[in-house]
Amino acid sequence: MAQEIERKFLVADPSFLKPLTGSQVKQGYIPGKERSAARIRIRDSSAFLTLKSETRGITRSEFEYEIPLADAEEMLETLCAPPHIEKTRYVVEWKEHTWEVDVFHGGNEGLIVAEIELATADQAFEKPPWLGREVSQDVRYFNSNLAHCPYGNWLDEGPAGV
Repeated sequence: MAQEIERKFLVADPSFLKPLTGSQVKQGYIPGKERSAARIRIRDSSAFLTLKSETRGITRSEFEYEIPLADAEEMLETLCAPPHIEKTRYVVEWKEHTWEVDVFHGGNEGLIVAEIELATADQAFEKPPWLGREVSQDVRYFNSNLAHCPYGNWLDEGPAGV
């Protein structure tokens, strides 16, 4: 079974992203079961269907399949509940690990999240100096929840959120 073990952090200082080039991502979620998520994602000119189980701690099952771009565009428009997530994704190498840093747009403008995938839930790693607070188990930061309750609508945190 495919497992995703991921830790998620807010980015306290995004200045390190300025010289980097990111990928444009648009994704939506197909309404369905409460304990799982079906996502359609377009990243630049590639498209994927991803199925994820309920998260337990920082671990969940994940199955991802590349699909034709035209199919993904139609699925986003006809199957996925709006609004869609739009973000720029940067891949950043730091101390033998790869971080994916998402700068959100639209209703989630102002939110910048860094994620690291690990081999085990207790795997040690060095945190980059630009990381802020960990939000791995805060369900508000799950992309599937950001699609339905965008960061810009939150009342209890300011735009920095770090």
